[in-house]
Amino acid sequence: MCRSYTVVWSFQRLGRIILEPKIHSGSLKADGLRFAIVESRWNELLTTKLTAGAVDALSRLGSRNEDIEVFKVPGSFELPLAAKRIAETGRFDAVICVGVVIRGETPHFEYVAGEAASGITQAALSTNVPVLFGIVTADTVEQAMNRCGIKSGNKGFEAAMSAVEIASLLGQIVEEGGTAAGRAG
Repeated sequence: MCRSYTVVWSFQRLGRIILEPKIHSGSLKADGLRFAIVESRWNELLTTKLTAGAVDALSRLGSRNEDIEVFKVPGSFELPLAAKRIAETGRFDAVICVGVVIRGETPHFEYVAGEAASGITQAALSTNVPVLFGIVTADTVEQAMNRCGIKSGNKGFEAAMSAVEIASLLGQIVEEGGTAAGRAG
């Protein structure tokens, strides 16, 4: 279902409209889409809350139980490899990675958080499947708890909302085809 629409932007030069772009936007409807959630077991007390938040968001947007699968990995460093392998199966419209990395007294935090972010980006780019970053990076346990839904907000919920929207948008792009040059061939 194409949800694109035309908005008339009033960019005017001497009273003449010069642009009327077609705007594309993903919908927040999860029905008919399949999702994988890859959860880090490290800081499991918090990561399970992120997974619960992601499942809640997907459920609210119309996803069915059988369209969601959860994969558990040892830590956030392992999220990208598992996400890439899962995306490569072609069984899922999006992969949602959730984890919690809390700063300690050594530079370990920077390595894990940085490589997880980079790896998740590479997994998405190499597979053309949306791979979402739902990893909480925090200086303290209290900050991490706040971002996992204990006080307010849940990064797993937010990542799932983004997964639905980007999967929908990418589906529209595939449905509409390529460029004029590509169609002329």
